[in-house]
Amino acid sequence: MALFQTLIPALCTLSLLFQIQPSYSATCTSQKFGRNRIFQHCNDLPQLNSHIHWTYDSSKGVLSLAFAAFPARPDGWIAWGINPNGTGMIGTQALIAFKKPGGDSMIVKTFRLNSYKSVEQAEIMYDVSRLEAEYHGGLMMIFATINLPNGMTTLNQVWQVGASVMNGTFPAIHAFQPENLSSKDKLDLRKGQSLTSTSQENSGLRSKQIHGALNTVSWGMLFPIGIMMARYLRTFADPAWFYVHISCQMSSYIVGVAGWATGLKLGSQSKGVEYTIHRDFGITLFCLATLQILALFLRPKRDHKYRFYWNIYHHGVGYGVLVLGIINVFKGLEMLDPPKKWKLAYIFFLAVLGGIAISLEVITWIVILRRKPGKSGISIRLYDGQKDSNGRQQPLTS
Repeated sequence: MALFQTLIPALCTLSLLFQIQPSYSATCTSQKFGRNRIFQHCNDLPQLNSHIHWTYDSSKGVLSLAFAAFPARPDGWIAWGINPNGTGMIGTQALIAFKKPGGDSMIVKTFRLNSYKSVEQAEIMYDVSRLEAEYHGGLMMIFATINLPNGMTTLNQVWQVGASVMNGTFPAIHAFQPENLSSKDKLDLRKGQSLTSTSQENSGLRSKQIHGALNTVSWGMLFPIGIMMARYLRTFADPAWFYVHISCQMSSYIVGVAGWATGLKLGSQSKGVEYTIHRDFGITLFCLATLQILALFLRPKRDHKYRFYWNIYHHGVGYGVLVLGIINVFKGLEMLDPPKKWKLAYIFFLAVLGGIAISLEVITWIVILRRKPGKSGISIRLYDGQKDSNGRQQPLTS
């Protein structure tokens, strides 16, 4: 009997603990917070596995909210903010939370995002009270009450997650994956829904996909094939190889210019977000490819004294575009982060193309070594150098 008298209070206490234990689910509708925090509306945000809960008193302009998200890494940070003048990061009045050094206790601070290079810890333009942060099972949460201007019923919200905190006091820069760059929308506080146009988001992603597809086909596929036509087809089909080569390279240039133009448009629509290496490679590719097109119109006759130097210029620039184009395709795939099958498909294409090139290289040299010059009326060249005093071709490059 004494045992039951001891167990019953313990079980009741344990039961009470389970009842008040907050629930942190993958959807906002089933998320519950401790300390009797209840909100009227909630949305599962479209990016970064994040959730926003809020109650808005429009008569007083008081917004009570909870923002929940998983940081990029356990010791990272989460942020939610309001942009009073635009839809992007610049100008956002943000609440940023992260762990205190050496434990799981949280701290949350207000920041002004003045520019992509200027993030200032300071009071924001809205009065904020009851500012708290919590951490449970990998999920970080920000709680706050914000006084908004009278009559405000919609706001531009921006949210973000990061992987690390510098010196335990300042959030380090976040990733620049598509979901990080798209973590923004317009929130209707009274209706409890997002006003972001899905078609606009899809349009931005579609533009990136078009840009990637055009440049992959151009610099990553047509251009290497055109080089192979010039190197190997001339042994078996002279002068047909020349027209096939020109057709491939002109098509590559036209498609590449279209891809370059879409890249410029994407850059203008994403001010402050720069992929410096990819951009510089793209500009260089466009310039070198334009030089190749000019080479077609500046091409001297085969027996001209400057033909030797033209060959150096044409081959050097061509192989430069080949290498740079393939590298930049992989840079683009890394940025766009498509399903792995697309990257694997391109690697498979390059492997097949490389295998064909090796096979053709072997076959071409076998044919050349077995066939005497001029036999069967077929001219055999792997180069277009000048003839020396003995009438022999001077090789330029392989």
